[in-house]
Amino acid sequence: MNTHKRALLSAYDKSGIVELAQGLVELGWQLVSSGGTASAIAAAGIPVEDVAAVTGSPIMLGHRVVTLHPKVHGGILADLDDETHLVDLATHGIEPFGLVAVNLYPFTSEPGIELIDIGGPTMVRGAAKNHAHVGVLVDPADYPRVLDELRANGELGADMRRSLARKAFAHTAAYDAAIVTWFDEVDRVAAGDDADPLPTSLHYALDRAQDLRYGENPHQVGARYRHHGRGGWWDTAIQHGGKELSYLNLYDTEAAWRLVQTLGDGPAVAVIKHANPCGVAVHDDITEAYIRAHQCDEISAFGGIVAINRIVPKSLAEALATVFTEVVVAPGFEPDALDVLTKKKNLRVIEAKPPTWPTLDVRSIDGGFLVQTLDRVSLDRANWRVVTERSPSDTEWVDLELAWKVAARVTSNTIVLVKDGQAVGIGAGQQNRRDSGRIAAEKAAGRAQGGACASDAFFPFRDGLDAAAEAGATAIIQPGGSVRDQEVIDAANDYGMAMVFTGERHFRH
Repeated sequence: MNTHKRALLSAYDKSGIVELAQGLVELGWQLVSSGGTASAIAAAGIPVEDVAAVTGSPIMLGHRVVTLHPKVHGGILADLDDETHLVDLATHGIEPFGLVAVNLYPFTSEPGIELIDIGGPTMVRGAAKNHAHVGVLVDPADYPRVLDELRANGELGADMRRSLARKAFAHTAAYDAAIVTWFDEVDRVAAGDDADPLPTSLHYALDRAQDLRYGENPHQVGARYRHHGRGGWWDTAIQHGGKELSYLNLYDTEAAWRLVQTLGDGPAVAVIKHANPCGVAVHDDITEAYIRAHQCDEISAFGGIVAINRIVPKSLAEALATVFTEVVVAPGFEPDALDVLTKKKNLRVIEAKPPTWPTLDVRSIDGGFLVQTLDRVSLDRANWRVVTERSPSDTEWVDLELAWKVAARVTSNTIVLVKDGQAVGIGAGQQNRRDSGRIAAEKAAGRAQGGACASDAFFPFRDGLDAAAEAGATAIIQPGGSVRDQEVIDAANDYGMAMVFTGERHFRH
């Protein structure tokens, strides 16, 4: 590459731009710039030519047209190995650029028409297309390594130019994706209740944020990606101890952390194994909540994930430390508790902020994705219906609500048994509901007496009610909607049970 030592600098984010300009000038480069970038460079005493002097055209249309000119884009896009391009450059008095450093208006900071950058993306795409001859910079973090290579070799190597071009196209793709998303959001707000919750197209821009220990299995490679320009709770989480995280550590911890946030305002603990709750409890004392959650299924809790919605005290840490646990996540830890937990060398101890909730649920299939709106659990009793002769007691209502929250987060088919704020039996992921009920009852081992039973979908036969009654449940919550609903209601009445229809199914696969 025969480097043309002429650089075009136009950066909204001026971090490092003066240092880049100084380094280039010291290497004999000529600088062209405009607006605030030119002012910042000139204020540092660095020689710079204004774009208007190059084009012979003033800034116009309220700064919408500055760099859109053949003397700019001809200098960026010229293929210097093509004789006809060289003739055109000479004929029109255009000088080529060897480096273009541009970053864009921060559209996501305050989305609107005037923050849709036109000249910036055009220059970036042109330079990236012509990376055989031009280096393109969109990230101030890359300025030092570009200067280092120029100092060492006098030019940018092909590998460097290609990697910078790839990054540039990713940058403009993410920018356009953000604009499309904004259009969709504006249209949804304008449409109100009539809005289609699924846009006509999806445009995700994702950046690799974290390399993982491995994927679901050790022979698989895994990483965490995040939406470009946005973060989640994982980006601010603090890991106080333990091994590097694997794919399943993140997947299960995400499930646990989301579940515990839905369990109400009081102290709560969720224990997750393979993305399914195997223990959940609420209690005024957070340590007691953990003990009760663990007691639901102590065998499955081995090697599980524990999510806690309160600052972890030493007493809870001491109880947890006796159990092999992969991850514990909480909003914080008392110093004494942290001392206890970090002595467990394999335990990942994560301090985290509450999660946000995505709008859409996306899964891969051949040739594309399955997309659906998020499954949100309503506890609005105005939409629920007591269908039995007996209504739930106050204590049964509390357990019914907890059982319903948990059932919505368990793989279908699901039966959940709850007593006194403690899940005592959870049957998950069975091909028929009767087996789920049997598993839940076996795990409850008599502890469901006088408690609540939740089913994520309707009972197709009365045998589901029979199993709940045998387990000791006295109150049932389910969607209803079976052709045999009356048969199931009659069975509940025969047992003296209270039963609530929610009218809403919560399958989870």
